Amino acid sequence: FGGRAAVVGAGATAFSKDSGRSELGLAVEAVRAALADAGLTPADVDGMVTFTMDTSPEITVAQAAGIGELSFFSRVHYGGGAACATVQQAALAIDAGVADVVVCYRAFNERSGRRFGSGVRHREPTAEGAALGWSLPFGLLTPASWVAMAARRYLHTHGLTPEAFGHVAVVGRKYAATNPAAHFHGRPITLADHGASRWIAEPLRLLDCCQETDGGQALVVTSVERARDLPHPPAVIAAAAQGAGRAQEQMTGFYRGDLTGLPEAAVVARQLWRASGLGPADIDVGILYDHFTPFVLTQLEEYGFCGPGEAADFVAEEHLPLNTHGGQLGEAYLHGMNGIAEAVRQIRGTAVNQVPGAERVLVTAGTGVPTSGLVLTAAPQG
Repeated sequence: FGGRAAVVGAGATAFSKDSGRSELGLAVEAVRAALADAGLTPADVDGMVTFTMDTSPEITVAQAAGIGELSFFSRVHYGGGAACATVQQAALAIDAGVADVVVCYRAFNERSGRRFGSGVRHREPTAEGAALGWSLPFGLLTPASWVAMAARRYLHTHGLTPEAFGHVAVVGRKYAATNPAAHFHGRPITLADHGASRWIAEPLRLLDCCQETDGGQALVVTSVERARDLPHPPAVIAAAAQGAGRAQEQMTGFYRGDLTGLPEAAVVARQLWRASGLGPADIDVGILYDHFTPFVLTQLEEYGFCGPGEAADFVAEEHLPLNTHGGQLGEAYLHGMNGIAEAVRQIRGTAVNQVPGAERVLVTAGTGVPTSGLVLTAAPQG
């Protein structure tokens, strides 16, 4: 289905630490903003996709936003790993002819409400929850602690220090500093700032960890043919993929052969490069999921931008414009949906930190979990 659907609208609420509003209200505002950006109305929408772990169901958002009948609705599991897969689901539905205009959305009060960073407090007995039973009794209770296990092994294997992770944080905050929508607008950091920030779960410091954010983000997907009649240049979905590795778990895959990699990212990478006909050297901008800095490095290596252990230098030397909105470290934590919106802006040429001539953007979703990815491109001329 590559090249037959496109993202034609993107809309968001303000990103805050205390929205004072319901998650449903945030979702509806983001959906309406995305439709307005696309030059479409609620009456045009016949499909909706969101995440699990969401309190605002598709039919409720549709009703509150003034959307009528739906012929397609879907949810994708595994937290932030779902981000790019929502767009994939929309593109598949459009290509199959079961929907014409699909809205993908995510909205939560992740700072003022339920904070994912607080870790596991109660878990109903489930098959997937059983995996946590091997880690929780030993104090691995939070996402930071789960990632710290892999991060420690990565540093040991490649003979690096925690400063390697700091390069990701510095780059993200550099771009956030010039983005008025970012929480850390006007507040860049240095490697020294990173090294002075407090430990969260060694070897992760505070500045290695993404924010917690209240807000909403929505995207509108339709066919490339229909996109030609809409106001903005389309961000064509050249390729989209999901991936889970062997012995996959959610954030606690410590029993796989090598803790220094992300096999699920490799599964997605192979599909994206094959389907798009592109490779790392063809990408103009990388929007890589940055819930924690170590997994940005690992993604760069899994996607083939550099060799194992080389990603810190790759980031420090800025070979690839990376997370030009500031990422989840600097702009907001919207489970990666705001990263897809940034990719759309880069393709349109309207990003705050616009990369000249950006026509091919890689976007990735949450890592350490079953994940997904996109390659978005500019529409062919003529």
